[in-house]
Amino acid sequence: MHWWVADLWQTNPVLLASWVVWVIGAIVLHELAHGWAALACGDDTPRTSGHLTLNPLVHMGQMSLIMFAIVGIAWGAMPVNPSKFRPRFGESIVAFAGPLMNLALGFLSLVGLVVWLGLAAGGWTGTRAVDDPLLTNVATFLDTGVMLNLVLAAFNLLPVPPLDGSRILADFVPAYRRLWQSERGQVLALIAFVGLFMFGSEVIFRHAADAASWLEGQAIRAFLPHRP
Repeated sequence: MHWWVADLWQTNPVLLASWVVWVIGAIVLHELAHGWAALACGDDTPRTSGHLTLNPLVHMGQMSLIMFAIVGIAWGAMPVNPSKFRPRFGESIVAFAGPLMNLALGFLSLVGLVVWLGLAAGGWTGTRAVDDPLLTNVATFLDTGVMLNLVLAAFNLLPVPPLDGSRILADFVPAYRRLWQSERGQVLALIAFVGLFMFGSEVIFRHAADAASWLEGQAIRAFLPHRP
């Protein structure tokens, strides 16, 4: 049995460091986006509960961080009180804020990658200004940011409890909410989530990675006259 940290450390330590930084950072900012949106909608629970912080232990908890270290799986949580939301669709607004943060982080990573390749790899001048390993290491970090944040956004938007997509859909379709709130629905939700995680996560990861590669290729062709 192979430990994912040891495997990556042997094959690509820069990718390992990038993965750890992006997973923890993206989850923390994802949860903070939920909290900021809840505050904007009239709910002060994120503030009173002490969750408006960058501390990963607050958002992810010890179990999530331990699971991340062992098997590479992590999650986070932001306490909110939907009964305090002022807007009619406040719950969907707060739920969508998390994936939107991941999309924003992915976009910023893509912009950063293009700028880095343009300045450091000679994409704009035709002459490299930075050599390896720094050139490749920074590109790896930014590429990981694009891919991972697309994965997190796509996964969280799926309409399966407890993912954000289920809260968004339930806010617009009352029958969908009633389904998952019933005793049978909660059992189905657990089965659906476990099945999605076991059999669908690899598909989501693969397609998100393909989408990230496609976006990067399009951006490089569009904005870098001298392709690195």
